[in-house]
Amino acid sequence: MVKYADRMEKMEGSAIRELLKLTAKPEIISFAGGMPAPELFPTEQMEQAANKVMEESGQKAMQYSTTEGWPRLREQIAERMGAKNHIETDADHILVTSGSQQGLDYSGRLFLNKGDIVLCESPSYLGALNAFKTNEPEFIEVPTDEDGLIPEELEKILAREDRVRMIYVIPDFQNPTGRTWPLERRHAFMDIINKYEIPVIEDNPYGELRYEGEYLPALKSLDTKGLVIFLGTFSKILAPGYRLGWICADDEILANYNKLAQAAALQASTISQMETAAWIDMFDLDAHVAEIRKVYGHRRQVMLDTMEKTFPAGVKWTHPDGGLFLWVTLPENLKAQDVYMKSLEKNVAFVPGDTFFPNGGVYNCFRMNYSCMPDDKIIEGITALADVIKSCL
Repeated sequence: MVKYADRMEKMEGSAIRELLKLTAKPEIISFAGGMPAPELFPTEQMEQAANKVMEESGQKAMQYSTTEGWPRLREQIAERMGAKNHIETDADHILVTSGSQQGLDYSGRLFLNKGDIVLCESPSYLGALNAFKTNEPEFIEVPTDEDGLIPEELEKILAREDRVRMIYVIPDFQNPTGRTWPLERRHAFMDIINKYEIPVIEDNPYGELRYEGEYLPALKSLDTKGLVIFLGTFSKILAPGYRLGWICADDEILANYNKLAQAAALQASTISQMETAAWIDMFDLDAHVAEIRKVYGHRRQVMLDTMEKTFPAGVKWTHPDGGLFLWVTLPENLKAQDVYMKSLEKNVAFVPGDTFFPNGGVYNCFRMNYSCMPDDKIIEGITALADVIKSCL
């Protein structure tokens, strides 16, 4: 009989990935995934960039490169973080990863031993929770409200727990709720972090996808002690198939991430990095992101308007200013899983919310994605889902 490592007992398959298998049929109207709209991928432009790379540097593109990442791409990332996130950094403080998910995996391995405590928002991103579980930590969920993580609740936990080794947060358009922390809450959070000196993983996959309101500074831009590790990605502003993300951290912490990368993967794809860097130099990334925001912002509004018209009383949902998701809360007597099974019969899918709570116990919530369906499918799907919810009441 094959013997596996003890840590595998706590490993679970991604509930979202399993749901996506069920919803792959073309007749399904899926609000389940967090995928960008493929019609917005700059395929023709990227073909030009790829041709340029292969014509001018094809042998380099197909060869190994440094663990830190392609120099030009790291420069571009640092410049963009300054312009978009108010973070003063440079290429020497950037490590390119194979998507931000790899950065999450490295973060758990860097900071967590078995039995250590991870603090996260309640609810939190399922992919991060699964990445951290490999290291067999304990999770404590920090209570949240409509403005995200509640700083006073965070301090209560830190004051009583001495095994907290890492805090994981998504301040901008959080997955799964879509909530965004206001500026005063960001400052309050950082005051607490500076007091207790706990490393913070700031996950920022959606930060540029704001549809209304003002952009807010990243936690990393408010970091005075080098405690915040910023994770970014090209998956939502370019295309996820290139599998390119990055870590921005201070010298000592980044050096340790680099050691993990050397052991685990050697490097992110050279050719993906070079093609992406060439595309950014050749074309207008800001204009491309503006087009994404226009389309997603419109689809978000279509979904919100249709929910307002069709959902029954007693059902609540968030109104995100950006990102890819909103969060629905059913009356407590309804289980999202039961609604899901009936909605699937109507060819409509979403993600039940219980798996977003690392310690479980919440069954009347679910996550909805609005980026990947056209207007008519959003209206059709939401109307059908509203009928299902009414039938369950």
